[in-house]
Amino acid sequence: MVGEPDFDTPPAIRAAAERAIEAGATRYTVSAGTLELREAIAAKLLRDSALVYTTSEIIVTAGAKSAIFSALGATLEPGDEVLIPAPYWVSYPDMVLANDGTPVVLPCAEAQGFKLLPAQLEAAITARTRWLIINSPSNPTGAIYTGAEYRALAEVLERHPDVMVMTDDIYEHIRFDGARTEHLLAVAPSLRERTLAINGVSKTYAMTGWRIGWAAGPRDLIVALETLLSQSVGNCSAPGQAAAAFALNGDQSFVAEWVSIYRQRRDRTAQRLNAIPGLRCRMPDGAFYLYVNCAGLIGRRTPDGATLANDADVVMYLLDAAGVAVVAGSAYGLSPFFRLSIATSIENLMGGCDRIAGAVARLSGSSVI
Repeated sequence: MVGEPDFDTPPAIRAAAERAIEAGATRYTVSAGTLELREAIAAKLLRDSALVYTTSEIIVTAGAKSAIFSALGATLEPGDEVLIPAPYWVSYPDMVLANDGTPVVLPCAEAQGFKLLPAQLEAAITARTRWLIINSPSNPTGAIYTGAEYRALAEVLERHPDVMVMTDDIYEHIRFDGARTEHLLAVAPSLRERTLAINGVSKTYAMTGWRIGWAAGPRDLIVALETLLSQSVGNCSAPGQAAAAFALNGDQSFVAEWVSIYRQRRDRTAQRLNAIPGLRCRMPDGAFYLYVNCAGLIGRRTPDGATLANDADVVMYLLDAAGVAVVAGSAYGLSPFFRLSIATSIENLMGGCDRIAGAVARLSGSSVI
């Protein structure tokens, strides 16, 4: 199950792109993005997170992924370290490596809510530490940092002025308690001149294929990103930028409706998985994934006599025996778990859970964990 909404981009947003095309928005834009979109992003940052940015401190990118990769490319030198709490989005370590950096993975156990602790952060920082990447709500766990947790991490970072922070906020509006997602900079404005806030329209507005993201940060870093991107990606599509500006400025009521549907899926799927012996699912606070603890299956034997030695074996067994595609926790830096996306219908989810239950029931032996 893939990591994108199963909803279509709302009709009004699609219509905005059509209007832009008919109005002649089919040419190059400035590499930083249209003024219209950057103004919409600035307004969104103020409205949703109480963050004040000028349009000169914002750059539009080909999705949030491009913003992350380009920021690493513009700042890393060989041997520079990037702190990555695990579980992490699978691309973070590889993007660091591709830009000659060294990923430093910080395991965040289920018992600590899959979130980084201040003592872990303090112990991991060295003279080579260049970045800390924080993703909240998280892919794959759905964990969300509270304002107090951000404040505690910020107290550590304030003692280390050379460490920059990258916040991946792409799941910002997909949370299940109805509250506003706190931003690190809202509770720690002292970090503003070394923080890059990254987001996009992919998840909130079901616009994954439009490839529109952005980064907001200190002017000198934004200028460096513009220089790099102008010689690589260039500008994002003009109609896509027009659609993204409309999305940010327009009616937001459908977002709450979608989140309500995700919550129903989360509740029913987690309940069903927790009823399967050997599986344990912590209830995520946001995003649209379940990160399922499968320790109770490790060491058990399949009908053909193979032993499930790790979560990768569990995932392959579920694919072969149940026809259910999930992703091993090892891909996200923390085992033994697997990630299951709830961005599909209740019928698909319940059918998948039934097939998982049947496959687990056919295992023999007992867990070694």
